Amino acid sequence: MILALLLSLTLRGVFRPGEMLGFLNSPPIRYALALSLGSSALTAVLSVVFAVPIGYFMSRFRFPGKAFIDALLDIPIVLPPMVVGLGLLLFFMTPIGKGIEEHVRVTNAIPSVVLAQLTVAAAFAVRMMRSVFERVDPRLEQVALTLGCSRGQAFFQVILPEVAPGMLAAWSLSWARAIGEFGPVLLFAGATRYRTEVLPSTIYLELAIGNLNGALAVSLLMVAVSFIVLMLIRAGGGMRGAMG
Repeated sequence: MILALLLSLTLRGVFRPGEMLGFLNSPPIRYALALSLGSSALTAVLSVVFAVPIGYFMSRFRFPGKAFIDALLDIPIVLPPMVVGLGLLLFFMTPIGKGIEEHVRVTNAIPSVVLAQLTVAAAFAVRMMRSVFERVDPRLEQVALTLGCSRGQAFFQVILPEVAPGMLAAWSLSWARAIGEFGPVLLFAGATRYRTEVLPSTIYLELAIGNLNGALAVSLLMVAVSFIVLMLIRAGGGMRGAMG
């Protein structure tokens, strides 16, 4: 797929330096790039914040209804993206959602972009962190408890350092998922330029006005940005440490 994209860009002449710089210097694209990088980074951080306690709890404890909760956590992974966006939109039409909006503007604003990305990305982070916690020997925690540590001390001083590479891997997976999210963002946040436009939305808007070269150039920008960030993460050993 990426080879086809690069071939299309070459054949259409988008690789010409002047034309590429023109696309990259376009204010809407610069805004969409900044919002995409910022929102996806924040989404990834929030995903890990949610995933660590939930993944630990699901991997260490048995309780009634665990299978139901486990399935509930996976729902955003299997739902069509547009359904996720529609669900968020309908929630903010309820009295609870309207009450939230009275204090914090969410819909058609930057928080809606982050929330739409987070709803899907966090599910992937939780799944990964649960797998990481399951690979940590429970005896490490038990030894710490027998030596006088509280459960909280055992978690932060023994378990958390063991899963640090997995946390980085969960962050990178969430980031990659968030920066490419389109359906929930489009339906819930919209694609308003200079407000909720992210790079996938830019591709959609460029195609909508018939600017195929612009859509291809932004697609290449997304490929380049994602490749650079993920290579930097791999260079830090996060993915190898989590998967190895």
